[in-house]
Amino acid sequence: MIRIVMLSLMLLPCFHAGASSATERGKAIAENRNKGNCLSCHFVQGGEMTGTVAPPLISMKLRYPDVTELRSQIWDATVKNPESVMPPYGRHLILTEEEIDLVLEYIYSL
Repeated sequence: MIRIVMLSLMLLPCFHAGASSATERGKAIAENRNKGNCLSCHFVQGGEMTGTVAPPLISMKLRYPDVTELRSQIWDATVKNPESVMPPYGRHLILTEEEIDLVLEYIYSL
């Protein structure tokens, strides 16, 4: 048991050294067509094949000074707008809590 713990502790820096930032990981989820898929509806500067049917993801800190409001929008946009076509990523378990937080980190950086 002690050997396993020691080995784990020795390998830990290797995993962290290759780990990307939370913003980069959030971007990867947001751009993933099987996960966040944000670009299918939202324009994102520098994104490939971005959508135009939803508000552009720009100046997010100005538009959402309260980051919890933006998180709520990602969690379930139908709370504020029952007619929203944005998937309720949290309520429908499309993204995990961690993935939502990572996407939030990325989107809030835009």
